[in-house]
Amino acid sequence: MSTETKSTTILLVEDNLGDIRLIQEVLKSTGSQCEIISVRDGVAAMDYLHCVGEYADAVRPNLVLLDLNLPKKDGREVLAEIKTNPLLQSIPVVVLTTSRNEEDIAKSYELNVNCYIAKSRNLPELFKTVQVIERFWLDTVILPS
Repeated sequence: MSTETKSTTILLVEDNLGDIRLIQEVLKSTGSQCEIISVRDGVAAMDYLHCVGEYADAVRPNLVLLDLNLPKKDGREVLAEIKTNPLLQSIPVVVLTTSRNEEDIAKSYELNVNCYIAKSRNLPELFKTVQVIERFWLDTVILPS
């Protein structure tokens, strides 16, 4: 189980404002002790992870929730950069995307994604999915510090 005294930081890389709000609301509603940092494109995600520019004081996330279809730099490129960088590769990455494309799934696992989840466009189903992610990744798994 994760430690009760330490807050978990999640980097949410998502361009859809509605999905960002929903994920934030689900995690708040469960009483989860996590900080959610959201960025809306792949360039901002990598800037955050490398503590560049406005993210100079960024806290290393314990978990990345990553959409694949992003502006500026897509999620596949972000995933590849994270998983090939020795300083970042230990951060678990969960792809949370609408794509059910077999090529996207296979490529994500080739790039060492920790988990691939296709999000539903149905609001109650998406809510349940985020709850499952929260229970597993924040309550069950021991994340690296």
